[in-house]
Amino acid sequence: MKKIFFLFLAFFLSVENSHAGNKIAYIDVNLILNNSIVGQSITEHLKNIKEKKLIDFNKIENILAEKETNLINKKNIIDKDQFNNEIEILKKEIVEYKNEKNKFSKEIDQKKIKYTKKVLNILNPIISNYVEDNSIEIVLSKQNIVIAKKDLDITSPVMDLLNKQLVKIDF
Repeated sequence: MKKIFFLFLAFFLSVENSHAGNKIAYIDVNLILNNSIVGQSITEHLKNIKEKKLIDFNKIENILAEKETNLINKKNIIDKDQFNNEIEILKKEIVEYKNEKNKFSKEIDQKKIKYTKKVLNILNPIISNYVEDNSIEIVLSKQNIVIAKKDLDITSPVMDLLNKQLVKIDF
């Protein structure tokens, strides 16, 4: 137990000494992707696509619900075989609807990934240039930091540089 304590202590003392002259910073890339001008335009674009498709999905849901209601009302009027046949047709339509909805959801996810990659391809050189210009040796992700001084956060200046360079991407 003492050995572990001394190793732990030695590690932190050596880390403390090794970082005395180094300039370290951290960045929140997710914040940049969500709050930059281009990030907000991506979010708005995807939201508009979802809203338009949601109207279509609601229409289909209403049609399916109406078919189900009509089928239930006809249950005692039509013969059992015809009723079961119409139930199977309705089930197939419901499965097709669910598959279409899942397919759309995957397409939206793929578009978000595609657009995010485009932004990251532009953001990476911006970060590199910022690090070079400000003599920063190490940049860490904010998600991996427990606590740090606010003046080590380079998210805002990098987002400003991104906003100046990239306002909108081609959809």
